[in-house]
Amino acid sequence: MNERLVSIQERFKELDLLVQDPNLAKDPKKYRDVMKEHAQLSEIVEAHRRCEELEKNIQETEALLKEEKDPGMKELIKEELRELEIQLQDAKDRLKFLLIPRDPLDEKNIIMEIRGGAGGDEAALFAADLFRMYSRYAENQGWKIEVMSSNETELGGLKEIIFSIAGKNVYENLRYESGVHRVQRVPATEASGRIHTSTVTVAVLPEAEETEIEIRPEDLRIDVMRAGGPGGQCVNTTDSAVRITHLPTGIVVHCQDEKSQIKNKAKAMRILRARLFEMEEAKRQAERAEARKSQVGTGDRSERIRTYNFPQNRLTDHRINLTLYKLDLIMQGDLQELFDALKLSAREELLKATAS
Repeated sequence: MNERLVSIQERFKELDLLVQDPNLAKDPKKYRDVMKEHAQLSEIVEAHRRCEELEKNIQETEALLKEEKDPGMKELIKEELRELEIQLQDAKDRLKFLLIPRDPLDEKNIIMEIRGGAGGDEAALFAADLFRMYSRYAENQGWKIEVMSSNETELGGLKEIIFSIAGKNVYENLRYESGVHRVQRVPATEASGRIHTSTVTVAVLPEAEETEIEIRPEDLRIDVMRAGGPGGQCVNTTDSAVRITHLPTGIVVHCQDEKSQIKNKAKAMRILRARLFEMEEAKRQAERAEARKSQVGTGDRSERIRTYNFPQNRLTDHRINLTLYKLDLIMQGDLQELFDALKLSAREELLKATAS
């Protein structure tokens, strides 16, 4: 760790000089990269300085304790020493955390897919509830949401919805949402008041840049057709719906929400690119022999991750054994406590992995 800190401090000095160079602003990309790295390393340097400052204070307080003769003052100094030691441990933990290499995917925008699972109409209604929940959270964060494809039911539910979210550190906060979400409640369609259990699947895909995934035109089959809606009625009378099949993988993407065929094709290509990027990432992770599965899950969309129990106003995340009795607020987008707990658990696992 000491060697890494020395190299970080040296690099921080270089960046300090770079940010003062008036020519840096002439290259916008280099300027963004330098400022971003400077901000990240600044946190580490400040945390290290804080540790050194606390260690110095502890040494001085220990020396004072040895010299003090008055029993009452000795107790006060001992109490101060205990407090400083707690602060030092906290500062060291923070420094260790900051030294964990950041996942470059954390800052990416995402494409999220929500699909009704077991439970028919009730599953579709809950899929719509989850979409509203994530939308409200995203709005509170100042993020931008764009619906790319949706399939509504006559009752106002969603068989499927695919949408993008763009903003600061979107993937970092939402990456652990992939999996099976189970709901327990009395459906609006249930006359007898009996509680039903339904499921919805969520997939969170980091959105790939065009340069990150190469898609050859000869690998695509593109079909166009008229868009349809609930009950089979036509959404429009032109062939605007687009279905793209990626022949090497068999991935099929369908978009029909826009009236323009060009816009639907562009959205379908973004979804396809994200799915291919996810496949490549999964392959890379599997090939890393030293990689350990995080406690918060593998991101496998078949893994049951959470239960929403409406009668008890309870949400339980099964991966980290967290239960919150504020489901009503969570469904309104109050998700930060849950997301912070998931991120903290993942970081603790990374700390354990780097220590062993």
